[in-house]
Amino acid sequence: MMLTQTCFFSKSKILIFIIGVFCALLLSSCKTKILAVQSNASKTLDSKEIIKNHYSNKKDFSTLYIKANAKYKDEKQSQSVTAEIKIKKDEIILVSIRFLGITMAKALITPNKVEYYEKIGNKYFEGDFSALSQFLGTDLDFDKVQNLFIGQALDDLKKEEYKTAIEDKLYKLQSIIDSNTIKSFYFDSEKFQIQKEVISQIFEKRTLQVIYPSFKDYLQASLPESIQIEANQEKGKTNITIDYNSATFNEELNFPYSVPSGYERIFIN
Repeated sequence: MMLTQTCFFSKSKILIFIIGVFCALLLSSCKTKILAVQSNASKTLDSKEIIKNHYSNKKDFSTLYIKANAKYKDEKQSQSVTAEIKIKKDEIILVSIRFLGITMAKALITPNKVEYYEKIGNKYFEGDFSALSQFLGTDLDFDKVQNLFIGQALDDLKKEEYKTAIEDKLYKLQSIIDSNTIKSFYFDSEKFQIQKEVISQIFEKRTLQVIYPSFKDYLQASLPESIQIEANQEKGKTNITIDYNSATFNEELNFPYSVPSGYERIFIN
């Protein structure tokens, strides 16, 4: 079954929320430090050194439970919701989206499968990452979604060759995959945390941009305070702003997911 325009719009909102989300205040007695990033890159570094420094940022946890506020906006409407995300590192991600305290959508993500349902149209989807990749204009997998949540470079930077440059006092890595696809990653000069990543597909006129304005240090990890996502296509622009409220590490988590009875399955061609 092909998606109707209304159903596709709902799907796109859920998808962007999946990709763009959440972390913040550690709910324990540990002290946190707010990082005001003031990059001043001036010394030329090769790509291997930039990549090594980026991966030296701590991401040492087994589970992560996050709450956030998020705002969705496109050319037709805007909407604010609350969201939570549960991560069992490298294994499973559960995203729940709520409006006025009512769960409106859930998404369950594993390395091999993507599932979600939404109450607006009583629809659900079950499949792999191919449909999501087509929508955003870049190949997605579980690791890339997890990396976006925790504030790490989208791609595994050790698998590509990059040109290096200094742009706006940030270190820049650029990978030209082919004549159509360009990926750019920007890092601060102090901790080499990801500040911005841009993926462009020239022929399709599609661009995905993710910006991390600031980070916080916790005992277990350095995590973003917020994420700003912008997806541009010929059919329009979508923006998401996500502000983190709380984050708890290494608790035992449950991942309840069940499609309500009577919902219609969506097939994306």
